Amino acid sequence: MGMQTLKRDDAEHFADVVDAVKAARVRPELSLTEVPPPRRIAPHAVAFSAEVVDPRDDDAVLGTGRFVLLHDPAGPEAWHGTWRVVTFARAELESEMATDPALGAVGWSWLVESLKDAGATYTAEAGTVTRVVNESFAGLAERPSSVELEVRASWTPDGNDIAAHLQGWATLMCTVAGLP
Repeated sequence: MGMQTLKRDDAEHFADVVDAVKAARVRPELSLTEVPPPRRIAPHAVAFSAEVVDPRDDDAVLGTGRFVLLHDPAGPEAWHGTWRVVTFARAELESEMATDPALGAVGWSWLVESLKDAGATYTAEAGTVTRVVNESFAGLAERPSSVELEVRASWTPDGNDIAAHLQGWATLMCTVAGLP
């Protein structure tokens, strides 16, 4: 992998990659906010929280998520590289989708297609797709049932274009949130 052979200082290289990620273009409905990254997983990390806002109502949040970029020059064995992306994307879906047996596979395919369309290549991918059905009772019985879908995934980027991975994940966020 090209990034492993760079001779520049790791902290400086990480800062350059973070600058490129921050400059990545995403849809205007997706709001990214830098948040404190996890501290013990890798020597270098940056994290962003995200909200997908309804284009018709700025106060309506359609989905939430997180994108974490980790860099460890030692290249942990499980990563198969020196970089690791760790993400999640969550949104409420139409309640009819709760019983769809293919929902998990569909959620994962949204991730794979989003990364492919962004030109983000990767290895060592892993993840889960979870659906949560909420049913209300007693004093809350008037609330309709709801379904949340959550895609949690991690992967090791191939190549130098880490920003493409953020762009692919951003597309996933908007897809999960129901934007065309």
